[in-house]
Amino acid sequence: MSSTLSAASVETAAPEHKPLKPCCACPETKKVRDACIIEKGEEHCSGLIEAHKDCMRALGFKI
Repeated sequence: MSSTLSAASVETAAPEHKPLKPCCACPETKKVRDACIIEKGEEHCSGLIEAHKDCMRALGFKI
C-alpha cells in the first residue's frame, strides 16, 4: 500500500514556528523579578533584574 500523504501535505501539517515574543520569554525569572519589585521596590531587586536580563540575552534579545 502506498501512502496517501504528499510531501506538500506533510509540510503544511507541521506546526508553524512562531518567534518568541519578549513578553513570553523567561517566565521564571520574570515572575520572581516582578514580585520582588512590587514587594520591595526596584532598588532592592537588582540581582533578579540582572538575572532576567541575562536570560533574555541568552535567548537572543538585545537588552
